Parts: sequence; structure tokens; C-alpha cells
Amino acid sequence: MAWDRNQMAARAAQELQDGMYVNLGIGIPTLVSNYIPEGITVTLQSENGMLGMGPFPTEDEVDADLINAGKQTITELPQTAYFDSAQSFGMIRGGKIAMAILGAMEVAENGDLANWMIPGKLIKGMGGAMDLVAGVGRVIVVMDHTNKRGETKLLKECTLPLTGKGVVDLVITNLGVLEVVEGGLKIVECAEGVTEDEIRAATEATIV
Repeated sequence: MAWDRNQMAARAAQELQDGMYVNLGIGIPTLVSNYIPEGITVTLQSENGMLGMGPFPTEDEVDADLINAGKQTITELPQTAYFDSAQSFGMIRGGKIAMAILGAMEVAENGDLANWMIPGKLIKGMGGAMDLVAGVGRVIVVMDHTNKRGETKLLKECTLPLTGKGVVDLVITNLGVLEVVEGGLKIVECAEGVTEDEIRAATEATIV
């Protein structure tokens, strides 16, 4: 049985370490804020100018002025700091953010990432992903293993415009966890009820 979105986010949260500064991309990665393990302190950074994001608000906590980069309402913490986008991207480009957890459309076996556009579709812009993958210490992708047509999103080579070359360290999908290693992808963990053979069958990229 494959993981759902919340289970994928909870698994990604297990990669967090105490004291980290972490950026969460839009989509499934935003759910990671709800699953930070007890006993560790992680500071979440949003490229729209917020350091120290709390979990998603309950209905009576919603403040329309508090949003993340994906325009979702969030909560603040006692230590939360606010600043402009220039300062935010200075943190990212300056290597101050330890990890980015991002969504993706495609990941190649060498760690290439495509997550910002599909040719011919209207988009608002590339966002901060290109800066993130170039500036952070570790990049984790959280995404479904296949697209809506049932085609694999783990490829030998990306077919969509790249966000970054060789930047992905770990991929967490609804089927399991794969690490980018020399020569391809290594299966680290299978979702409960999913076999390695099922992951291999759903993957074009080389499994080593």
C-alpha cells in the first residue's frame, strides 16, 4: 500500500536534524511542518521573507497576512523574524540554509531536477527553486512516483526544463525512499506493503 501525502511528508520530516534551517517548497513539502519530530528544533525559512514558521493554523488561528511562499496561511512562533525577499535570497545564496525539501515533476538518475515548468502551460515564474538547489547543503524531493498518466517521474534523463543539474540527494515518493548515488538510484526504504520489485517496475532510472 503506497504512502499518502501526509505519510510522505512525515517520512521527509525524519530527515530533519536538530538546529537545521530548512526551506519547504510548495505542495507536499509544506506538510512537513506538521511532522517535525519531538525533541529537535528546526527553523523553517520561506523565501517570501519569514524565518521561523509554525504549523498550519487551525480555523480560529487563521491570519490572512501570514502566508508561506505557496500562499498558504501559516502560523508564527515567538522567535519568528520577518524581512524582505532580498534578505531571504541572501540567506539562500549565501549557504545559510541547510536543507530544501521540494516537489518535482521529474528527477533523473544523476540527480538532475525539473520542477518549475511544463512547456506550453501558463506559469507565474520560476520561484526560488533555482536559487535553493544551488545554495542549500542538501536537497530532498518529495513527489508521487508516477504522473497522472501513470508514467514514471524517475527517469534516466529529464525531459522538462531543468531547475538544477545533479542537485538532488534523496527522493521520497509514495512508493518509498531512493538515494541518488554513483551510477543511479539506491532503494533505501519501501513504503509499507510495497516491494523493491514494484519500485523497480515503476522506475525508468537505473536502480543500483
